[in-house]
Amino acid sequence: MIDLATKIRPDIRVFYINTGCQFKETDETKRLIKERYNLNLIEYGPDLGIEEQTRKYGEELFKKDPDLCCHIRKVEPIKRALKDLDAWITGLRREQSPTRRNLAIVEVNERDGKTLVKVNPLASWTRGQVWKHILRRGIPYNPLYDRGYTSIGCEPCTLPVRPGEDERAGRWAGTGKKECGIHTFMEEFPAKS
Repeated sequence: MIDLATKIRPDIRVFYINTGCQFKETDETKRLIKERYNLNLIEYGPDLGIEEQTRKYGEELFKKDPDLCCHIRKVEPIKRALKDLDAWITGLRREQSPTRRNLAIVEVNERDGKTLVKVNPLASWTRGQVWKHILRRGIPYNPLYDRGYTSIGCEPCTLPVRPGEDERAGRWAGTGKKECGIHTFMEEFPAKS
């Protein structure tokens, strides 16, 4: 998505949610992409550091209450990132999971008189199309993809997937959890008709 967006607007504002639990490979990929595109990159993180979170909620919150952990480490920071924006662009695709199957290319939501538009330009792209674009353009990518990971989130909650499994099967494996909340918190904003 960054490759496409910077062709249109090189100085586009890009935000990164630094959960404090990401893989070192994710941080390195972020660095490479920031350098390649000379990104206007802004990082947001949780208000609670890992140690503070552990003191407040105990060890391994990601196991005991993954929804709360994701809310603290991902959802609250993205809400801050979006606070003064009217629109944001994502790289979500319908093919990624059943929860994204009906993803609209443009979602317009309103709450308390504020309109927030979410644009998903890759919604109809397949995994194969994404990889063809990455390889053709020589875009840096997370090396974890070469080790069987197909969706990469926080290290303690992300595993490689087996052949034939859903792309997001390695996220919160065995918990029934399907989304972290970054993209579903929009449900708090009713769809505008």
